[in-house]
Amino acid sequence: MQVETKVKAINCLHFINGQFVESQNKKTFENINPATEEVLGTVAEGGREEVDYAVAAARRALNGKWKNITTGERSKILRRIGDLILERQEELARLESMDTGKPFWLANSIDIPRAAYNFHFFADYMISVNTDANQQDDQALHYSYRRPVGVVGIIKPWNLPLLLLTWKLAPCLAMGNTAVIKPAEWTPMTATVLMEICKEAGVPDGVVNLVHGFGPNSAGGAISEHPDIDAISFIGEPGTGSAIMKAASSSLKKLSFELGGKNPNIIFADSDLDEVVETTIKSSFINQGEVCLCGSRIYVERPAYEEFLKKFVEKVKTLKVGQPENEDTKVGALISKEHYDRVNSYIEIARNDGANILTGGKRPDGFEKGYYLEPTIITGLDRNSRCVREEIFGPVVTVMPFDMEEEVIVQANDSHYGLSATIWTNDLRRAHRVAHQIEAGIIWVNTWFLRDLRTPFGGMKNSGIGRTGGMHSIDFYSELSNITIKL
Repeated sequence: MQVETKVKAINCLHFINGQFVESQNKKTFENINPATEEVLGTVAEGGREEVDYAVAAARRALNGKWKNITTGERSKILRRIGDLILERQEELARLESMDTGKPFWLANSIDIPRAAYNFHFFADYMISVNTDANQQDDQALHYSYRRPVGVVGIIKPWNLPLLLLTWKLAPCLAMGNTAVIKPAEWTPMTATVLMEICKEAGVPDGVVNLVHGFGPNSAGGAISEHPDIDAISFIGEPGTGSAIMKAASSSLKKLSFELGGKNPNIIFADSDLDEVVETTIKSSFINQGEVCLCGSRIYVERPAYEEFLKKFVEKVKTLKVGQPENEDTKVGALISKEHYDRVNSYIEIARNDGANILTGGKRPDGFEKGYYLEPTIITGLDRNSRCVREEIFGPVVTVMPFDMEEEVIVQANDSHYGLSATIWTNDLRRAHRVAHQIEAGIIWVNTWFLRDLRTPFGGMKNSGIGRTGGMHSIDFYSELSNITIKL
């Protein structure tokens, strides 16, 4: 059933020093709906000039009214932002769905509520942050003092636009910083509305700024290189992360990177396969597989391999690919034609490698417009195939059997990535033993995507630099000074 909505797409302007503004040269680009290929509206295209203006506003605000707002007052502002997100939940979910191609129900049940919770969580957590004090016999008293890191550049991705932006912005504001944000060019709308919400919640002018644009030689490059930006928080793919690191190196900026993943999903034969399949459907294909935490490399212990494949394929074939606004749609459209072509190129690589496409691998029937792709299960590849080694970031998974615990650990770790992993077993000792040997920042046992925002989040190897969540976020968005008083 198609749901009627009165929410309309918006044209997106920059938000600088508390005002929505056009680019100095009036330049814009089109925002395309990936589900229909229709133009949703225009987006102001910013560059170095707009970033300079935004950074100057953020620097002034850092030392202005915002500096003297108490912790309790900042906490109230963060909570108000979260409340306002929930008040506009359906509107934001509709805009998110239009921008990304994801099902509306998904945006409405996960993305937007989690965006609000990011602010609610840090509104509470920031109150409990303390510092150390140490007395050195009768010689001195040492205590630490926490201050904002300064002006923070936040460059966000397109797959979970509002959820991931708020995941970075909330602790940034909690610690008294100011921000210059560049949303992904493919998903500009909810970030633009968030600026309205921040202003309504009482965030002073200049504290949050938004510049639309592209990456190199555009707004993203200008943020990365800017000498008056003190830290950069980036979520995206490793190549862009490397470029940002090079650009930021001249001014030795503080960096936090959440990058890609090629995450193993390890299934031992003693698992409850019905439970495994139910969760693996989500970890493989939710959000069209456009989640860095998706388990795209599935390893199944050989005694359970055939049964798992049978159950998995049967369930996947029932997933409805459809228009995002339909209530029964489980898989929406991929983000863009460029990305659609990229994902399809990996399916062609698999075919050329002699793989078996058990289901999917093509555009669903009845869709002439939109970047739709059936959920795809691939078998028959070896560990050296590009489809096994490279991040596809779409509704495509590979499934391979294994015989020995030691064997699957080696294969799981045979990757340039190290973001997450999932282990399925009812053997407690094995769960701990294997988890301790997996080279990943987040390891789930008998679950997936379960998060406590107090815990560390991030990857190793090419999957990122640093950790966020709880005190880890506080540490990144603040600088710690030690003060020594001689007694």
